[in-house]
Amino acid sequence: MGSDPTREPPFFFQKPTDAIQNVAIGSVADHSYPPLTKNYHYEVELVAALKSGGSNISPEKALDCVYGYALGLDMTRRDLQRAMGDQKKPWEIGKSFDHSAVLGPIHPVTKTGHFSKGAISLAVNGTVKQNSDLSNTIWSVAEQISKLSEACELKAGDIIYSGTPENVGPMVKGDVVLCKLDGLPDMSIKIA
Repeated sequence: MGSDPTREPPFFFQKPTDAIQNVAIGSVADHSYPPLTKNYHYEVELVAALKSGGSNISPEKALDCVYGYALGLDMTRRDLQRAMGDQKKPWEIGKSFDHSAVLGPIHPVTKTGHFSKGAISLAVNGTVKQNSDLSNTIWSVAEQISKLSEACELKAGDIIYSGTPENVGPMVKGDVVLCKLDGLPDMSIKIA
């Protein structure tokens, strides 16, 4: 969900398309604990899927590019991300790896409308760890699309994870993670 916009602009990183792990409605998908880490973190997020794109898209036109929305988990090997950051090196190894982009089904905006508010939460083994409202998002989906399109051309099929509430944290094998967002079906994984 970002940091204070009076201090810094939004920032972005990429995940390869093969990082996506699709999770069906009503299932608890097995999610393998990844190699090379001892500090694996969850980050629940609203995800926007684009039907069109472009460069230098204005915030006023940005939502016209959105096909639909999904619930997502941006998985992070936090120890690797921090170590690379401390060395002032790229931290993709902490963010861009197999199944690091957990994704629920994409629901067309014609059925959901655009999301600017609504409760979003994540629980681990029944204990709520993240709990906020999309209205607390520092940079709206429209603003994120606009800013990102200044840096690179966006295209149909791109997906944008829009940021997470506070209180990201670790998971271990056996943990069951349940994600909720008002207006979308729940999504759940089990760390295997």
